[in-house]
Amino acid sequence: MLLIFCVILIAVVFEYINGFHDTANSIATVVATRVLSPRQAVVLAAATNLVGALWGTAVAKTIAAGLVDTSIVSQEVLLCALLGGIVWNLVTWYVGLPSSSSHALIGGLVGASVAAARTWDVVIWSQPDSRHWYQSKGVLWKVIVPMFSSPFCGFLLG
Repeated sequence: MLLIFCVILIAVVFEYINGFHDTANSIATVVATRVLSPRQAVVLAAATNLVGALWGTAVAKTIAAGLVDTSIVSQEVLLCALLGGIVWNLVTWYVGLPSSSSHALIGGLVGASVAAARTWDVVIWSQPDSRHWYQSKGVLWKVIVPMFSSPFCGFLLG
């Protein structure tokens, strides 16, 4: 029971750090164009991030499913994954490097799973879906391909 409480507490800390790490990206336009004051924009971002964290688990389930073998994922692994994401976010924030909190959490999950299993075999690298490419699983299809294709798609659409 204590471990579950610790995981929940660390998850809340991760969300707080995610908020101050990534909120500037989402509110910069409305503040720069003076649509909202900085205070209004931060309050709006905090409220919508809280609602998303409490009600929106579909994205988290979609991202987490198919990255690692779920039989190795325990409360300890989740705790280590969250701590890894927190440390990475704090280091990149302190140094001033742009970084994704989602990628930090995915890296924490993969790293903690590999450390717990003591083998790379727990990582699902690629598991293509024969019906729809966008339903494929694995680190390749859920992390690496979107990471490299999204800037290109954004450039084309922009």
